[in-house]
Amino acid sequence: MKKVSIQFKLNGVLRQLKAAPNDTLLELLRDKLGVKSPKTGCDRGDCGTCTVFMDGRTVRACLVLAPEADGREITTLEAISKNPSPLQKEFAKRNSFQCGFCAPGIVLSATELLKKNKRPTREEIQEAIAGNLCRCTGYTPIIEAIEAVAGKRGA
Repeated sequence: MKKVSIQFKLNGVLRQLKAAPNDTLLELLRDKLGVKSPKTGCDRGDCGTCTVFMDGRTVRACLVLAPEADGREITTLEAISKNPSPLQKEFAKRNSFQCGFCAPGIVLSATELLKKNKRPTREEIQEAIAGNLCRCTGYTPIIEAIEAVAGKRGA
């Protein structure tokens, strides 16, 4: 299969490479560029473990074809974890994640929510993270951490 040249910013660094038209962004990030926070979970967009920001909005990297990243800005948990946010600190304080498999997707989804809505309700939080499956915590410490950060805003 003929490969196409693509160029995009990954965590602030311009990257240029070739990808097959049917390669996913997830395969490109993990297999070709060594980025490990987006994970392979279901390959159907159901679990959220492959969540990344594309131009500032969350997407499921397993559902985005690599050529679609051309000219875009991709941000992963690696970039936002260089300086942990109050949200990430609250997740750690509350031991919100046990195995950590779901953490990148939930952190990015919650970050996007709090950028859009500084004071979300519990229902809005649940809706924002609904596409991220967690099998360890039962979501309670995750939701409580997001609520705690939202409650501190504007105080």
